[in-house]
Amino acid sequence: MGTLTSCSFSTMNLRFRMNPPISCNFSRRIQMKRMSKRSFGRLIISCCSSGGGNGNSNNNNGSSNDGKLEKDSSNLATVTEETAEERNGGGEASDSEDSSVSISSRPTISTVGSTYNNFQVDSFKLMELLGPEKVDPSDVKIIKEKLFGYSTFWVTKEEPFGDFGEGILFLGNLRGKSEDVFAKLQSQLSEVMGDKYNLFMVEEPNSEGPDPRGGPRVSFGMLRKEVSEPGPTSLWQYVIAFLLFLLTIGSSVELGIASQITRLPPEVVKYFTDPNAIEPPDMQLLVPFVDSALPLAYGVLGVQLFHEIGHFLAAFPRNVKLSIPYFIPNITLGSFGAITQFKSILPDRKAKVDISLAGPFAGAALSSSMFAVGLLLSSNPAAAAELIQVPSTLFQGSLLLGLISRATLGYGAMHGAMVSIHPLVIAGWCGLTTSAFNMLPVGCLDGGRAVQGAFGKGSLVGFGLATYSLLGLGVLGGPLSLPWGLYVLICQRSPEKPCLNDVTEVGTWRKAALGVAIFLVLLTLLPVWDELAEELGIGLVTTF
Repeated sequence: MGTLTSCSFSTMNLRFRMNPPISCNFSRRIQMKRMSKRSFGRLIISCCSSGGGNGNSNNNNGSSNDGKLEKDSSNLATVTEETAEERNGGGEASDSEDSSVSISSRPTISTVGSTYNNFQVDSFKLMELLGPEKVDPSDVKIIKEKLFGYSTFWVTKEEPFGDFGEGILFLGNLRGKSEDVFAKLQSQLSEVMGDKYNLFMVEEPNSEGPDPRGGPRVSFGMLRKEVSEPGPTSLWQYVIAFLLFLLTIGSSVELGIASQITRLPPEVVKYFTDPNAIEPPDMQLLVPFVDSALPLAYGVLGVQLFHEIGHFLAAFPRNVKLSIPYFIPNITLGSFGAITQFKSILPDRKAKVDISLAGPFAGAALSSSMFAVGLLLSSNPAAAAELIQVPSTLFQGSLLLGLISRATLGYGAMHGAMVSIHPLVIAGWCGLTTSAFNMLPVGCLDGGRAVQGAFGKGSLVGFGLATYSLLGLGVLGGPLSLPWGLYVLICQRSPEKPCLNDVTEVGTWRKAALGVAIFLVLLTLLPVWDELAEELGIGLVTTF
């Protein structure tokens, strides 16, 4: 243990004495996946040995330190000697040798700024060692020679590509139709490199203008497959998804019980409605109401499952893999929906739009059917025994749904403190509200993914800022705007990663469908203001 401690201390002294131009064992571009644990350990030990100032330090472990270790130590000592010469401005060799020998045996007096800069440089080197594996420079040379050229894409510049600069972005001039060139380059890359890399066609960053052939200027990025493709689902993720689903079942049942507020015992109602109530009631009083709460719970869960089935049905024919859904429980709506991740790279922006819209459209279709049937049953005297009474303020939470309910039920039924409706109305209402929230054009929500695919990542930034502003002001969603905004900021704020072909447009009809969907989302989440509610007879505004 003492040897390990002194070794770590010696290494730290060595690293703080480094300058950015130094080229030693730590500053080499070593790929972590190519370095074995034994080699990395020898590298650390060699640094400690050469920095200790004792020529016999390698003999403390006897024959365990082989010739390769001595070679590493001598190499590091040589580098340190060259560094000392650079610092002394070409001074005498004896001074450099003394500096190389005693680099860790005597303290170094330096300015705080210099020490901080050296530490910052070493942090970058550590991130390079521990970060994702980069593209092999030799492979870049081969790819430039065999893939790019006069007939496909003429490379003029190279830049880092990826979240950590682990890839290569080729900038230049396109020599053909973008889709044809991309398909040809993908085929040639597979022939030359096999399944080692993924090729992306993206819009050229900071482009000064469109391509002379029409459309945006394009560039080609390259990443290793193991770096660019999402990892498999782990056992713990399955466990978490299962626990969240159980909690969602509980929140859905709780919503069903709360919908029977006029039938619940007074002490239970007081505990959940009176903020001054401290002592909880006997929860055994809720058991008789569980059976009557199950139909509404089934409806809420059915909408969420139908939503996820829509995603999977749209992804399957495109060979796109999806993760298991992580349901988010909510006591007001039963569920906030689910987080479903892409487990493979999307082929193009059309697939991103179609898969993203399939879920909300499927959930909204089922919810609309439940909502419409529930309104019809609410006005049918034969189903009077199945009706429940809810506060009329519920219908003031959505401009679109409130107007539809007012037109169906009539002024007499809606202009009161309580309204008798069928449980399917609540299930459809919650499903439509959840689908609308998930269609908001922000972050990695379904609406954000669809906007990113249809209009580009730049448009998503503008849509996202507008959405955050409306949620923050409470304009959309009413009392649910704050918890939903926090949920998006914590879980869904990051945009989706680019597709393999992130340039080709999605077409006019997909953009039109998305525009109509966003317009309906705004009408669904926009509350009915008091003046309009009083004029239309939606609730008794003057009584509150």
